[in-house]
Amino acid sequence: MFLAILASNVRLISYWSESRGVYDDICYLRQAHLFQRFGWQGLDTNLAHETDGYLAGKLRSIGYPDWNDATRAPCHTQTADGSKSVMTPPPGTGFVLALFPEGFQVVPLYALANMIIAGFALYGVWRARESVSLALAALFGLLSIYFMINPTKASYSMAPTMVVCALTGLFTARLFAGQGRRLPTIAIVGVLLGLSASFRIANVVLAAGYFLFFGLSFLIQRNRESFVSGLALGFAFLVGLLPVLAANLVNSGNPLVSAYGGPDTAPPHLDPAVLQAYLRDYTQMPVILIACVWTALLWRFASHDGVRQLTLLVAANLVLNLAFFATHPVFTQYYVIPVLMLSLWTLLFGSVLTSGPAPALAGHKPDGPRPAEMLSRSPR
Repeated sequence: MFLAILASNVRLISYWSESRGVYDDICYLRQAHLFQRFGWQGLDTNLAHETDGYLAGKLRSIGYPDWNDATRAPCHTQTADGSKSVMTPPPGTGFVLALFPEGFQVVPLYALANMIIAGFALYGVWRARESVSLALAALFGLLSIYFMINPTKASYSMAPTMVVCALTGLFTARLFAGQGRRLPTIAIVGVLLGLSASFRIANVVLAAGYFLFFGLSFLIQRNRESFVSGLALGFAFLVGLLPVLAANLVNSGNPLVSAYGGPDTAPPHLDPAVLQAYLRDYTQMPVILIACVWTALLWRFASHDGVRQLTLLVAANLVLNLAFFATHPVFTQYYVIPVLMLSLWTLLFGSVLTSGPAPALAGHKPDGPRPAEMLSRSPR
C-alpha cells in the first residue's frame, strides 16, 4: 500500500508545472537560480543583481501585471535604510531546488522527498515488533505519504521540511529510547531543528518545546549531565541556523533581523477568524486531535520511562507551536503541519523502538534478560 500511494504520488508530481501562479514559488526558484549562477554568493538576493531578466520572465509567465517593475516584485522588501530590495524567504528551499537542473527542479525535489518519506514509513513498519505498534506504523505511514501531496504541494518549502521533521522525530525517539550515544544524538537533533528554519523561517518554533524541556530538566535536576545536554542542544541549534544567519547578514545587515515584514512580523494576538479557520480546516484539525490523543495515550500506557519523558517533550512542543500559530494573524492550510508531523514521527518511532525485542538471529542465544523481560518487571 505504501508503494502504491508512492507510485500514485510520483505520477501526479510528474505532471506539475513550475508556473502555477503562486508568488512564493517564483521567489524560491529565483533563489535557486542565484545559487546556480553565483554559487554561495547567491545568498545575496539584492534585485540589483537581476541583470538577466530571470525574475521578470518568471513573473510574466504567471501573468503578474507588474512583471517589469522591480519595485513591485512579490515577496521582496526594502531594507531598513532603503538601499536595496531583497527576498524575504530563507535560503534553504532555494538551495535544495538548485541541486536539480533549471526548468526541472520541482518535480525531482518532490519525487525524491516522497521516496524518502516512504522509506521512513517502511522503516517504522520494519521496526515494529507488536501488533499495536505495527498497526500504528502502517496507518501513520499511509497518512504521511498521502500528506506529501496534500498539503505539502501548497509550498515548495514543505517538501524538505517534511523530510527534516521525519529525521528529527527518529533521532528524538532514539535519544529517549536510549539508543546511541546521548550527546551526539542531542547534537544531531539540534542541528536538524536549526536547519529546518532554512526552509521555512517559522520552523524555528519547532525547537521551542525542546528548549523548554531541556531547560526545565536542568532547573529540576541541577546536575552536570542536564546542563551539558541543554548546552549541546543550544550550540547545535545555532550551527543549524548558520545559513539563515548568514543570509540575514548579507541581505539585511544584521544576522538576527530577517527581511520579513507586514503581517509576518505583527505581534501575537487572538483573532476569532483565524481560530475558526483552524477549527473548520478538514486537514489540520483532525491531525491536531490525533497528535493530542496519541500523546496522551502513549504517556498513559508507556512501559518505558524514556518514552514517558518523550511524550512530555512532544506535548510541550505541540502546545507552544499551536499557541504561536493560533495567535498569528495569517492562516494557511499547512502552517501547523510541520509540528504535527514532527510530533507524530516522534511518537511513532518512540513506540516502535521500545515495543519489544527484535527477533534473535539464528543460532544466537542472547546473554542475560531480554529487553521485553526487563520492561515487564514491576519495580520493587
